[in-house]
Amino acid sequence: MNTNSSQSTRPAGAGSRDCGDRRRFLNWLSLALGGFASTLLGVPIVGFLIAPLFRQPPRLWRQVGAVEDFKVNEITEVSFDDTSALPWAGLSGKTAAWLYRQGPQDFVAYSANCSHLGCPVRWEAQARLFMCPCHGGVYYQNGSVAAGPPPRGLTRYPVRTQNGQVEILTSPAPIT
Repeated sequence: MNTNSSQSTRPAGAGSRDCGDRRRFLNWLSLALGGFASTLLGVPIVGFLIAPLFRQPPRLWRQVGAVEDFKVNEITEVSFDDTSALPWAGLSGKTAAWLYRQGPQDFVAYSANCSHLGCPVRWEAQARLFMCPCHGGVYYQNGSVAAGPPPRGLTRYPVRTQNGQVEILTSPAPIT
């Protein structure tokens, strides 16, 4: 007769196996919770960083003056609010374009920025050329490249006349 009642029915080494299972479960649980928390925090951060790449800049029609303010066959610099500027941008929120009145109702607007590196171009009325003072870019009156490093002509803005006002469809300064 066996009088040893203190023996359990558990096989030898079962206690250490329970401890290993518990440890494995806790490791899995901590990895799962850590991954969930990282995803929960990471998705908005990644979205914030990537969203500007897919956001289209606003394009608005801006009035730049009355039709009679511009003489036929002359080019005039006009300024307007940049659509991509932030509300607190102040004076830096302004941009410019060169407006060419070709006929009574025919207008063409060119960007005031060189297509080479974005430097401001100026109109030389005597030579009938746009000149970039920074790197020697030269453009003809029609905005095409005459000389220098610019890879293409000046960017054109759509223009319309409405209610006696000349309007330009604005967009941010072109990045080259």
